[in-house]
Amino acid sequence: MKKEWFFDRYCGQQFVALLEDGKVVEYESENEGNGSIVGNVYKGVVMNVVSGMNAAFVDCGLERNCYLSTDETYTDCAKYDGLLSTSPTPLSELKEGDEVIVQVTKSPRGSKGAKVTANLSFVGKRIIYLPNTLFFGVSRKITDEGEREKLMRVAESLRNENENAGFILRTKAPQATEDELKREANYLRKLAAMTFERATAAPVGTLLYQDEDLPVRVVRDSFGDEITAMHVGDKELYERLLSFVETVGEYETVKKSVLRFYDGERSMFREYGISELVYDATKPHVPLEGGGSLIIDHTEAMTVIDVNSGSFIGESDLETTVFDVNLRAAKEIARQVRLRNIGGIVVVDFIDMESEEHKEAVTQTLREYLSVDKAKCNVLPMSELCLSQFTRKRVGKELATSLIKPCPHCHGNGSVHNDLFMMTQLREDLLDCFFEGYVSAIVDLNEGMARKIAQEGTFSKEMQSRWKNKRVYLIPHKTYKEHTFHVRGENNRYPTVPENAILLE
Repeated sequence: MKKEWFFDRYCGQQFVALLEDGKVVEYESENEGNGSIVGNVYKGVVMNVVSGMNAAFVDCGLERNCYLSTDETYTDCAKYDGLLSTSPTPLSELKEGDEVIVQVTKSPRGSKGAKVTANLSFVGKRIIYLPNTLFFGVSRKITDEGEREKLMRVAESLRNENENAGFILRTKAPQATEDELKREANYLRKLAAMTFERATAAPVGTLLYQDEDLPVRVVRDSFGDEITAMHVGDKELYERLLSFVETVGEYETVKKSVLRFYDGERSMFREYGISELVYDATKPHVPLEGGGSLIIDHTEAMTVIDVNSGSFIGESDLETTVFDVNLRAAKEIARQVRLRNIGGIVVVDFIDMESEEHKEAVTQTLREYLSVDKAKCNVLPMSELCLSQFTRKRVGKELATSLIKPCPHCHGNGSVHNDLFMMTQLREDLLDCFFEGYVSAIVDLNEGMARKIAQEGTFSKEMQSRWKNKRVYLIPHKTYKEHTFHVRGENNRYPTVPENAILLE
């Protein structure tokens, strides 16, 4: 399988996309100055304890208090096979005013604050270090029993004498020597020690430790996955990723065959057709190869997916035709929930089948294709009504929340693309305009969006670098909707424009 990662940064955001055989299977963006808080370690203070919920609410300096389970075990034990040698430190004695060191495991969602744990973990390329949990585990993606037994012994050997800590060996561990694993373990120990040392004198609300940003996390977790290429559309980001891989000892291999700088004039995501594929992922309707379709509907409680046969006509009887459509649908559903990063409960209404063998085959196909997902999925047996239910662990933001927002013109009954999506499309159109040889670009757009772009310096980086010999004029219109704009090129550096035109600098 051909696997390619794409990285870019603009408009104050960092973007990553993964293509497998030309299809987008993962897409994520993160604010450069304020990215994901999952993995962050904070010094907090207990604001109140709710005994009926076995929970405490902790002020970590974030917008809302965080939720901490007082009877928690190590939260990642369920994801790995291993041995929990001792129970984690009980939190049942927590009381209001106690100071605690906690780590974010789930981002805030809706009106809920972040979920945190007192059992910290520090993630490396091949190892997860658990400074206060005596647990030894191995990734479930390593299936060879002999290899697993060997790695379990290695995990236990990494622990220092009298150290009440544990280790989990990740999917990349078999590719490393024991010396390399020991060096990584010592590095993670130092990170944990520095975090606890800083906490001693730090005030409540201090961010004690922050994981790497999105592009570095992806590169760190991708080595060993037989990645064909990693394309980077920003020079500064490319140099930073090169520096990172050099630090972890992968420089020569990555530089020569994997990490590649894209220096084309057009937007990299548009050049490789990624923008259109991501745009399609915001739509509820998903066509299936050969006919048929999916309708994906998000509700407050769950995501519902309806499978339709559409124009698909099989070559045999009705039961076989329906079975073929459902098999295609199961494969596409696995890709869509991964791409859209759908979390929580998912219910799939497959087309009715009579054969129990067919039902089981569709369920197994769904399980098989969901098994490659980095988020944990649990698929239940298909019901008599051909309804399949599965859960997918929430990891980061759903694609829908990143690219669309409630429509302001229909009281929230519909949705439109959000400001970031609009800025991304505008940037790509401007790049196309200059690629075609124009020296000036004139943009007709919504009045509020024009002010926002000018005041926030959305394209200031481009204007000072790749567009330094170009001119961009924004023409505000009161009648334009927020997401509407038109770009046209001029060969005159000083074209005739209205008095209210804004020249970007």
